Amino acid sequence: MSAVAPARPSAVRRTLTTRPTAQDVGFVAAARSAAVSTLVIMGLIGIFLLIGAWPALHSQGWHFLTTTEWLPETGTFGIASLLWGTILVGLFALCVAVPLGFGAALFISEYAPRSLKGPLVTLVDLMAAVPSIVYAMWALFFLQAHMLTIAQWLSVHFGPMLPFLRVQTPDSPSSYTSSAFIAGVAVGVVVLPTVTSIMREVFAQAPIGEREGAIALGATHCGMIRTVVIPFGRAGIVGGIMLGLGRALGETIVVYAIISPAFGLTTRPLQSGTNTIASHIASRYSESNGVALSGLLGAGLVLFLFTLVVNTLAGVVVSRSRSGASTEI
Repeated sequence: MSAVAPARPSAVRRTLTTRPTAQDVGFVAAARSAAVSTLVIMGLIGIFLLIGAWPALHSQGWHFLTTTEWLPETGTFGIASLLWGTILVGLFALCVAVPLGFGAALFISEYAPRSLKGPLVTLVDLMAAVPSIVYAMWALFFLQAHMLTIAQWLSVHFGPMLPFLRVQTPDSPSSYTSSAFIAGVAVGVVVLPTVTSIMREVFAQAPIGEREGAIALGATHCGMIRTVVIPFGRAGIVGGIMLGLGRALGETIVVYAIISPAFGLTTRPLQSGTNTIASHIASRYSESNGVALSGLLGAGLVLFLFTLVVNTLAGVVVSRSRSGASTEI
């Protein structure tokens, strides 16, 4: 007689429900309010700038973006030269801040001894907290005098091959003062701590398991950094670069202290004379009224939209290269 197997109880699907606590509801409401408030404030700033700039934009039209002169009293003014100078200074700043920031972040995160890592992190954070006026004084009285030799050397040795490195009188040191190159280097030093801090934080968060796995498979320390740490921190690298660019585009006091204001689409960044939107607004705001003040608000609106576009593009790039995406299995 065969034994009959006992019948198994039928599986019952249970639905787990959780009731949010008062703390959860409060936290979600606070986070949502903060997000909405940020969007509202940004929108109000844009509306304020648009209303204030409308008389200038209405009178100039698209010429406001293509005119290189700034003569509000004659009805002819535009920000083409200011926008070009802003981009030049920002690019030179990135050329200084990105390589140095990337190397410093890797050294602090991966190579610095434990006893030295803490003081270096503190030093970088303190550099980011230094007011811009201090950097402006340092750049005006110290950095510019030492950068003249470098600018002159670049012009003499590379000017014949690269026309944009030429100056009109290459033998005169005064031809290199107050240039977009020197202003860009100074702004690069200003944004360097920010770029370094962001990259270091991301590099330090690379998973320990993947680090040890790479070394266990025979990778050297340098190879582990190249195959694990840097791919994991790709989004942080992009974010640091874009945040540094946004800071460089809006830097005011450092550029204002160094440059010699000049209008025109200069193609010689080593030569004296340039201008940026932020420094132009700072230098003309107190003495402007009427359509001239409206033009300055229009320049601020363009800078606001330009930085907004840069940060939006950075967000798209970061979202497509999430940290750790290349190291996931």
